[in-house]
Amino acid sequence: MILSVKLTPKASKNAIVGFKANVLQIKVTVAPEKNEANKAAIELISDFLGIPKSKILIISGAKFRNKVISIDTDNTESLINKIQNGFLDKTKLIRDL
Repeated sequence: MILSVKLTPKASKNAIVGFKANVLQIKVTVAPEKNEANKAAIELISDFLGIPKSKILIISGAKFRNKVISIDTDNTESLINKIQNGFLDKTKLIRDL
């Protein structure tokens, strides 16, 4: 599964905000130094979807806000359902790391 992501570092809290123009909006509190913002985003996605961090890979845009992320899964439909259900339950969208 491939996701387009816009990552905003140095935010006031860690959050998966939602989709805007088919791009997943993610905010993390850490600065974009030493790959820390990317690691925080992967951890947030992992927690949100309930999958191991090792299944999530930034395939382009590692040094930019706009990224393309690959999620290794045998069941894409299940992940899509998790994402949709997570956005229906707003309490799941904002998680502290």
